[in-house]
Amino acid sequence: MNATALKSTWKQDAQKASRSLNLIHDETIQKVLEALAIESVEQTEFILTENARDLAAMDKSNPMYDRLLLSKERIRGIAADIHNVALMPSPLGKILMETVRPNGMKITKVTVPFGVVGIIYEARPNVSLDVFSLCLKSGNACILKGGTDAQYSNQAIVQIIQSVLLKFGLDENIITLLPPGRESTAELLTAVGYVDVIIPRGGKALIDFVRDNSKIPVIETGAGICHTYFDEFGDPNKGKEIIFNAKTRRVSVCNSLDCLVIHEKQLANLPLLCQKLAEKDVIIYADVKAYTFLNGKYPKNLLQKATAESYGIEFLDYKMAIKTVETIEEAIDHISIYSSKHSECIISENEINVNLFDKTVDAACVYTNVSTAFTDGAQFGLGAEIGISTQKLHARGPMALAELCTYKWIIKGDGCIRN
Repeated sequence: MNATALKSTWKQDAQKASRSLNLIHDETIQKVLEALAIESVEQTEFILTENARDLAAMDKSNPMYDRLLLSKERIRGIAADIHNVALMPSPLGKILMETVRPNGMKITKVTVPFGVVGIIYEARPNVSLDVFSLCLKSGNACILKGGTDAQYSNQAIVQIIQSVLLKFGLDENIITLLPPGRESTAELLTAVGYVDVIIPRGGKALIDFVRDNSKIPVIETGAGICHTYFDEFGDPNKGKEIIFNAKTRRVSVCNSLDCLVIHEKQLANLPLLCQKLAEKDVIIYADVKAYTFLNGKYPKNLLQKATAESYGIEFLDYKMAIKTVETIEEAIDHISIYSSKHSECIISENEINVNLFDKTVDAACVYTNVSTAFTDGAQFGLGAEIGISTQKLHARGPMALAELCTYKWIIKGDGCIRN
């Protein structure tokens, strides 16, 4: 269905489609997803042609360009994730608790889908396929509200998904793509009684807007202000590679490194830690102590003095701040002030400091000697992800199949009445 010709009954249609999903066996779901993985690869040229229309309207220097960009390799990777999701065990119908009361009443707590999941996201067309595969496998209908930047890519992908659904005789309204304008965003955020949960995927501004304006429960995902603390007992060779990978693997994603926190006793190793960053033209905003050790040893045109505004920023670009601390406690305090509670890392060979960091840093994912680039559903063995939750209620960290479920109580008896 073309987004510009969206039916006015989309809310009712999505709700009805979600009910139909409760009656579809997991074997059918698996076949649909495997067919979609194959069809996505076969339709690569069509997807790339529509993606090129979106890319043509965006400046290549925009950090969002990389998120918007699709390629044959990326489409194959997305298809592989869909296949992985297809093979995952169904999260539905799991018995979480079961008891029989003295009066013979049997009570079972069992996992069930949310029903209808609304996703609001920016220039990330891969989200359309990731979200659908996870929602279908978990028995949820999904309503997608992508941005204008990716409208042609999203329309092409949803067209492919709906064609596969129809081949299997399933309701095409299991997935709905809303028009990219603001009116449809407002309508989605106020679809009380039709949409069960809203998940925004994007920067802080988008997440704040959704949280402030939604009348539907929101699970916050995406905004990542990520730190790596290079401890007094850190290994410089490990640190050099971890910092480089976390910062430069993909700067436009939420798990990329934004701030290196370094113990002052390791400042002599700072040029080594930052050496490879210069290969990618990473601009460094260094505090006074760090600047002194980097001055003359890091490209002058890439080295700037940090200000108070250099911290607490999700750069989404080839930029990184450096903060020098005297103790691990000071490092943890700095992180607690500026973290978005997404992913934080310590590089250390000292078990006492590692344990302190693990226990006191408040984040969805806490790493030791591992790049924050691994905060990803597929990397965690979850098949794919619908987002990285930075809140604490219901879900935290990579959200996959289990996190797209809630539960209900099934009570059975034989004429039980309450006195």
